[in-house]
Amino acid sequence: MTIKIHLDDAEMNPVQRLADTLHVTPEDVAYAALNRLMLGARDPAIHSEIVNLKLAKANNLPLWADTAGSVHAYEGMRDVEPEKSKYSV
Repeated sequence: MTIKIHLDDAEMNPVQRLADTLHVTPEDVAYAALNRLMLGARDPAIHSEIVNLKLAKANNLPLWADTAGSVHAYEGMRDVEPEKSKYSV
């Protein structure tokens, strides 16, 4: 069985930076994250986090993601450029 994860650029960039720092692949980072999650899978707080992240992902980036940037509709304000999250490498 294959599991595919769709990541926006703002999510993939910190994963790639971490992989580059550790000299591993992004797949290695994802597998390590899954391993840590599964080791705590009996914890009800983990169950809640999984469900809440599923709901939140529809409208929000996770805290570890880079900001996606945005275009300001207001005159005189510059566009917001994407930037690195304080939670990522």
